Amino acid sequence: MSHLFETEVFYEDTDLSGFVYHANYLKFIERARSAWVAGLGVDQNAMLEAGLVFAVRRVEADFLSPARLGDVLAVETVVATRTAARMVLAQRVIRDGAALFEAQVTLVAMGTGGRPVRLPEALRGAADTENS
Repeated sequence: MSHLFETEVFYEDTDLSGFVYHANYLKFIERARSAWVAGLGVDQNAMLEAGLVFAVRRVEADFLSPARLGDVLAVETVVATRTAARMVLAQRVIRDGAALFEAQVTLVAMGTGGRPVRLPEALRGAADTENS
């Protein structure tokens, strides 16, 4: 089971060549993760108020082909692995069925003191469903 998030490439996303600036792919996949979490019913503002946050621990990225100004992109997010406090997501930025960018993103759940805590139940359940 995967989550798809659609976005368009705007002028601000590009460099002088008209291609997406490499760091902006990280913004695209961040927005997709936020939409995925919200779609699971997880309120990140409520989590923050309760002293729980997500942090990106590691990103492994491959730039395969450039996206251009005006392209409509889809970001696919799939849970690759999960432990009680850590989740690895496989994310791909796709245009017309072709992968342009792929990343493995390791997320951890932390309390206000910066110590690891268990992932929210909605995320643990989503990971179990996706890996079944």
